[in-house]
Amino acid sequence: MALVKFLTRTHGRGRLDWTDWLSYAYLLVGLFTMFAPIVWLVMSSLKTESAISQFPPTFLPYSQKAVTVPGHEKPLPLFLTKLEDGQTREMAQVRRIGIMATMVDPARPEQEIRVNINDRKPVNELKFASSNYTDLFGKFSFGRYLWNSVFITVVATLLTLLINSMAAFALSKYQFRGQKAVFLLIIATLMIPPTIILVPVFLVINTVGLLNSLWGVILPAIATPTGVFLLRQYMLTIPDELLEAARMDHASEWRIYWKIILPLAAPALAVLAIFSVMWRWNDFLLPLIVLSKSEFFTLQLALNSFQGELNTQWHYLLAMTVITLVPITLVFAFLQKYITTGIASAGVK
Repeated sequence: MALVKFLTRTHGRGRLDWTDWLSYAYLLVGLFTMFAPIVWLVMSSLKTESAISQFPPTFLPYSQKAVTVPGHEKPLPLFLTKLEDGQTREMAQVRRIGIMATMVDPARPEQEIRVNINDRKPVNELKFASSNYTDLFGKFSFGRYLWNSVFITVVATLLTLLINSMAAFALSKYQFRGQKAVFLLIIATLMIPPTIILVPVFLVINTVGLLNSLWGVILPAIATPTGVFLLRQYMLTIPDELLEAARMDHASEWRIYWKIILPLAAPALAVLAIFSVMWRWNDFLLPLIVLSKSEFFTLQLALNSFQGELNTQWHYLLAMTVITLVPITLVFAFLQKYITTGIASAGVK
């Protein structure tokens, strides 16, 4: 009820003001712009292979109706055919040569007629191809690709939170010579494009023997300057008196970090966790240069491998794309409330 009351609020008293019309129009345009491609992707993933190649394309998953005709092993596609006498009738297509098609009446399959392909229209029916999703687990190593992506994302996110929070704790709560220089050096790495260091990263991974290993994708990306900056700015808001009181009670530095700093920095950690999940789940370039064996592929590499030079199975590709969007959407939906509070708090000293 609160949501309905919020959405139906008006600027005028009991009626829609012109500002209300403008606001709702703006919101509807934004909603359509953001979600229309996603909805089209989901509906296309439920189409059959033949329905995807139809032109003009349709929004709903319509596919051509087929009928079993005696004397033919496979079901024949059904067309609404215009006959010479001007009548239209549903007929099945036996074969097509050039612009002429051989049609038969399913009720009288012994009589064949030849018609121009422009005198027939396919008979479509609404059909959701759920097999696009179920076949992924039978025809492809989808479970393996999913496990690789989940393992890389979860482990890399946990290590990212640990490493970045420890660095932020040292830069925010300790005073040492060169502290600002170290922080500026970390922030300066944001100006270096990832493609510039791609070759050195590959050489290091190759030297330590982590090629074709999931750890070769995890370890190079666990230290991020964005995470250090975000957590440091948030930890500066934590009073130093809490740390001094803990030290007076003979608490170790590790205990202070684990029992005081991490719980108080939970909103910023949640923001970094969301960013890390999005980075690792959608990462394509680093796994591409590290992983060359198919059993170590992530979902992103598997999507790329589906696109062959001569044939691309678009119905499976679209279904797999939808599945890859589900985890990141759920993570963002449940944790998005921490983004505003975490970033806003990180900017306050």
